[in-house]
Amino acid sequence: MPAPAEATVYSSGMPEARRPDPRPADSRDRRPLAVRLCNWVGEVVLAVPTLKRLQAAGYELHLLGKGWAGALLEGEGWTVATRRAGPWQAARQLAELRRGLKVPPRAQAPVALLLTKSFSSALEARLGGWRPVGYAHDGRSVLLARAYPLPAFAHAAHAYWHLASCLLGAEAPYPTATTLTPSAAQIARARAVLDEHALGDGGFVVLCPFSGPDDRERRKVWPGFAELGTRLADRGLVPVVCPGPGEEAIAAERLPGVVRLPGLDLGVYGALMARARAVVANDTGPGHLAAAVGARLIAIYGRQSVAAWAPLGPRVELLHEPGGWPTLERVAASVFG
Repeated sequence: MPAPAEATVYSSGMPEARRPDPRPADSRDRRPLAVRLCNWVGEVVLAVPTLKRLQAAGYELHLLGKGWAGALLEGEGWTVATRRAGPWQAARQLAELRRGLKVPPRAQAPVALLLTKSFSSALEARLGGWRPVGYAHDGRSVLLARAYPLPAFAHAAHAYWHLASCLLGAEAPYPTATTLTPSAAQIARARAVLDEHALGDGGFVVLCPFSGPDDRERRKVWPGFAELGTRLADRGLVPVVCPGPGEEAIAAERLPGVVRLPGLDLGVYGALMARARAVVANDTGPGHLAAAVGARLIAIYGRQSVAAWAPLGPRVELLHEPGGWPTLERVAASVFG
């Protein structure tokens, strides 16, 4: 294990020393930067503007994340290495990546930016021979080459953006929307799926009635999806659901009358949603994806959802009632409006 450098913890949001100068996008000497992505689809989508900013500043991005992240980010031209399971295997993976960069023996170790806030992600980067930087959290400051305090933000996406500001030594306004573009191959695949099921542009509505494995009690699941599907069909719109791994049986049980399109990767899923009349989603990752690809999104948030995690996009309508769920009539009016 490389000897840990002394951690530096700053008392304000921006570092007071060792500020790296931002490089232009056309810099010939692009600096390698490993980026540990977060573990949830919505978090990775919200971090896309931050990744674009780092690339524009002259960094060569080496992304590590979940297995689905490669397809999610394919259209941006980034490749994502699937993080190996277990901290020791992940550290070995990072060491292999560092050796592949051919860093001179006496050169300073390259930087690993941690969008995650866990102790284990800092340990893996340090064991892999990188200089991890990130927010001071989970007792990991001793492992970080730079540990930044985590301020309070109006929206969760701003935390990723601010972390890049700390690294670059320069603040900048966060974009008003998160944008993500599927690849040409993913767009073509989405078109083929729609043609196969005779679904024309704007003639269907995508329903996202799931809320992730952490919501075991389904507290974030709006109870009106089945009846909404019936109303859509009565109005000549085809209700569509795209279940992910492990969700196929749930979709068949809860929404028997909808068209089910399982097995789509996230990029194809996003391209398909962009062609829908609307997307109706719980507080879940596909909602963020729909917003980012420019789909018309009706995001349904109930008392268990936090507005700071709302999707960001040019065509998002957030129905958030902390006291309870919006009515079926309210949701249907938004879809048909």
